[in-house]
This record gives sequence, C-alpha cells and structure tokens, in this order.
Amino acid sequence: MSYPKIIVDYEILKNNVKTLVNLCNSKGIKVAGVTKVFCGNPEIAKAYVDGGVSYLADSRIENLERLKDLNVPKIMLRLPMLSEAERIVELADVSLNSEIETIRALSEKALEKNLTHKIILMVDLGDLREGYFHEEDLFQAVEEVIKLEGVKLIGLGTNLTCYGGVIPSIDLMDRLNRLKIEIEERFNIELELISGGNSSSIHLLSDHDLKGINNLRLGESLVLGTESAYGKQLEGTRNDAFRIQAQIIEVKEKPSVPTGEIGRDAFGKVPTFVDRGVRKRILCAIGKQDIDLDTLYPVDKGIIILGGSSDHLILDGTDSEKDYKVGDIIEFTLHYVSILRAMTSEYIKKEIVY
Repeated sequence: MSYPKIIVDYEILKNNVKTLVNLCNSKGIKVAGVTKVFCGNPEIAKAYVDGGVSYLADSRIENLERLKDLNVPKIMLRLPMLSEAERIVELADVSLNSEIETIRALSEKALEKNLTHKIILMVDLGDLREGYFHEEDLFQAVEEVIKLEGVKLIGLGTNLTCYGGVIPSIDLMDRLNRLKIEIEERFNIELELISGGNSSSIHLLSDHDLKGINNLRLGESLVLGTESAYGKQLEGTRNDAFRIQAQIIEVKEKPSVPTGEIGRDAFGKVPTFVDRGVRKRILCAIGKQDIDLDTLYPVDKGIIILGGSSDHLILDGTDSEKDYKVGDIIEFTLHYVSILRAMTSEYIKKEIVY
C-alpha cells in the first residue's frame, strides 16, 4: 500500500450533496457543484451528479476537459483568458465574464464552431475580486453583449468572501436582484440565471428566501458540509468525506525547543516554539508541498501538529494513548485548503471508497 494517501468516501460525499441540493431546491435554487477542490476528478464528480446538482463548475479548463463525459451542463468559473477562448466554448456551456473583449473572443470562436455560448456577467458587490463595480459599466456591457452573435446573455452573478471576506447579506442579494430587474426592463430581455455566490451564501437559507436568486455555486458546503461564512456544520452532513493518511518514518524522544541560534526556516520565516520539555516527536512522510498544515486535523486527539517542512510533517505524540512505531499510519481530516492542495499533489495517492 502506498502513502501518503487521500481517501474519498463516495457515499458521505453524495449524501452531503443531496442534503444541500434538497435545501437549495426548496428555496427555488439550483446548485452548480464546484469540482476544482478535487481537480475535476470525474469519478468523484459523479457523486455530485448522483446527488442531484444541476451544473458542474470549475475554474480550470483542464478540469472541464476531465468532466466532458458527464452529461451535465458545465460552467467555467474563472474569468476566461483570451488564449483559452476556443477551448472554453468547446468544453463549457456557460462562463462567468466581466470583460467585453473576452466576450467578443468567445463570440468569434462560438460562431466558428456553430455554437451558442452562454454568458453570465459578474457584478462586484464589494468583495473586490471580479465583476462590474459601477452599475453604468454593467449596463453598457449588457448593451454590447446582446448585440453579439454566438453568445447569449443568460444572467448575472456575484462572488463574495473569497478575497475581501465580505459576508453575503439579504441586502446584497436584493441589490443583485434589483439589477436583474432593471436590466430586463431597460433592454427588454429575460435573464434566466441569477447566481448569488458560493458556500458563504448558504447561511442565508435558514431564515430567508433569496428573492430572485436561483443559483449558487457550491464547493466547500458539498465537500465538508459547512457553510463558509461562519464555518457552521450543516444539519444532515458530515465533514469527513475526505481523509488523508500518512506513514511514520521516525519516532524519537527530543527536546521541544531547538538548540542553538534560531534564524529563518526553509520558508523564510523565523519560527517560535513552546517549551514542553522532552517529548515524543513523530515524523511523517508528507509536507507543505502536499498539504496546508493549518487546515489539517489529527483523528487521534492526543496528537499535536508541531509544524513541518516541504516533505516532513512533525508531530508530538506524547499525549496519545497509542504507542506509535515507525511504519504506522496516522489519519487526518482536512479543511478545504488542505483538500485542494492534497488533490493537486501528484505525490499523494487517491482512493475512492464506496
């Protein structure tokens, strides 16, 4: 058996997806399942399809290529690069956009291939990542897009929390809906899809109907069962669909503070240490190249994560009830960032259990 290894529990993931899809559907919202955290792996993405998502969504064209055989509409999440316009119209049914030059390129490539590519214009509601910040710029973009052939404007979208940490609110959702109504009236068109953000918008569903919002792009809430605005676990979900296992390569009794003058570590930072005396230190064959140590959680609560280097994870096993030996396996649950890094690492084996 090869290690380190990430284990994906198909049934837990599918149940999470069903739970979130049912919640959103009860509010008139269709779910786009975001697959980037597991690099568009089609075997894992099938749990999304089996769970009832209406779309699959990803930010990388390579991942959309992997998903092409799954019979669900695809959304390109990241604003398209001009250099990938041709592949976008081939592999994605819909893309999120905020630059008219890019939309013209998509129009040109769609016409060449006798396709109609669907466009969602992104609105920046204050998080300051992508989207039109000034309303008149948005209206001007709408005016230009609806004149283009090969593309069809189908809706508006927004993104919150990912950069600026702005938490979705009813007022922000109402503003997005108001823009939708104004565009429909001003240009005599119908917008079929209003995408009100990501897993950080889920917390609004417990007490509100999101008027006009009929789509959410969900990743973390499907994978971990948590809404990402406050980190609350959602009823009927689990956070252990993804687990990682690492093998021990050294066990030694050592001081808890290094000896000698302390300078910068391998990542350019000056480390600090807590003096706990002599402790049982455990090294595992996995490191910062593969995982994010801040979002890694030992299943054995007696283990403390001390830190790591590119290729090593350093643990304190003194308080554990288990007498760990070289060759033993230690298991961890992960948050979104560690899942993303682990699934991207070619050094970590992937195993799906059913």
